[in-house]
Amino acid sequence: MEAPERKSLSAGRIALAVAAAIAVALVAFAWLDTRNRIDATQTELARRLRDIESDARDARAFARQAQESMREAQLRLGALEGKLADAQGQQMALEALYQDLSRNRDEWQLAEIEQVLTIAAQQLQLSGNVRAALLALQFAESRLARGDRPQFVPVRRALARDIERLKALPALDLPGMVRQLDALAAGVDALPLAFDSRVEHAPKEPKPVAEGQNWFSGFATEMWAELRQLIVVRRVDAPEPPLLAPTQAYFLRENLRLRLLNARLDLLARNQVAFQDDLRLAQAWLQRYFDARAKPTQAALAQLRQLQSATLSLEPPPSISDSLEAVRGYKARRERSSG
Repeated sequence: MEAPERKSLSAGRIALAVAAAIAVALVAFAWLDTRNRIDATQTELARRLRDIESDARDARAFARQAQESMREAQLRLGALEGKLADAQGQQMALEALYQDLSRNRDEWQLAEIEQVLTIAAQQLQLSGNVRAALLALQFAESRLARGDRPQFVPVRRALARDIERLKALPALDLPGMVRQLDALAAGVDALPLAFDSRVEHAPKEPKPVAEGQNWFSGFATEMWAELRQLIVVRRVDAPEPPLLAPTQAYFLRENLRLRLLNARLDLLARNQVAFQDDLRLAQAWLQRYFDARAKPTQAALAQLRQLQSATLSLEPPPSISDSLEAVRGYKARRERSSG
């Protein structure tokens, strides 16, 4: 019984040993597999760490570049902000300068318009020069209309009212009439007197003595020609003009000139009666003492008749005080607002 038990015991040991060897082999294989996996994992982990470190280096490089770009951008932004501040300061200075120039331009323009209107008002009141006043008002309105500023609307309305008031007056070329009277007074010395306008006969050439004519006949012919030069026969249809001495002719011309100058003063004073009387007397003197057939005398008479037909307005011309008050009022308001 001991031999079979020994056999079975040895067989059992062998089986245990085989099982143990297999177990050891399995454990060794498992350990080797696990070790390989761990090595692979470590390798992969190391590779990924290297990749992560490379990415981190790239990221740090990008971050440094981004920081540098940010600093450059901030520097540029600061420079741009400085330039913007300078540009805004320059713009504000330019706006202030433009406002000053605009204000000064308006002041200069208003001062010029006020001076023009003041001179026109003086001429209108002193000499009744409606045309000059109308031209001054139209000049002022055109200057204000060129700028098209809304603050000038009240002034332009006053100018328009005065322009319409002057346009409604009857047309009378007062400066032209004054110039005509001045020209007539200056041309008095050139007018020929009636007594000096005799018909002057040119001396005839003595006829030459014909051949075969005796000396007595030639002498008689020459004597007859001389006698015909001494005696002139004329037909007088009007009274003979008086004979004037040189001093009387001088005073006649001076009195005629003074009469024309008096008519000029009457015209400026709008004195219709005195103006007509002076012109009528001047025409009478021209027709009596001066040669009415001469062209200068006829031209002077025609101008006097034309002047005498004009009707002067006895009413004083309207003033342009509305426009002056509007301009001065606007200037006063600007001075108060700027002060």
